[in-house]
Amino acid sequence: MRIGELARRTGVSERSLRYYEEQGLLTAERTPGGHRDYSEGAVDRVVRIQELYAAGLCSSKIAKLLPCVRDADGGPSATADARLVTDLLAERDRIDRMIGDLQRSRATLGEVIDAAVAPATPRPESPPQG
Repeated sequence: MRIGELARRTGVSERSLRYYEEQGLLTAERTPGGHRDYSEGAVDRVVRIQELYAAGLCSSKIAKLLPCVRDADGGPSATADARLVTDLLAERDRIDRMIGDLQRSRATLGEVIDAAVAPATPRPESPPQG
């Protein structure tokens, strides 16, 4: 498939797809006319790349990780080495911290919302002074 079709099917811009190629995250064959020709598996690959970016990984870490992940089902392949595992454990810990921070922020927002929509409780009048 051509780059425009891959962009439409994945919701990723053509510019981003070219960047993925430059970073070694995505590959394409070339037609005799020089156009990119992506395999059907490129859709899964782009989806996986987007998920990893959304998790906060940078392109260099994604490039190390992609050979260790099967595109179609996201399952692991057997090519991960000890260094990559160490890096991925650190990334998972970072994501866990972010999840905790987001959950605390959500709870705070919930408290503020609850307080704002709760019916105003009348304050007891103070006895007259004096």
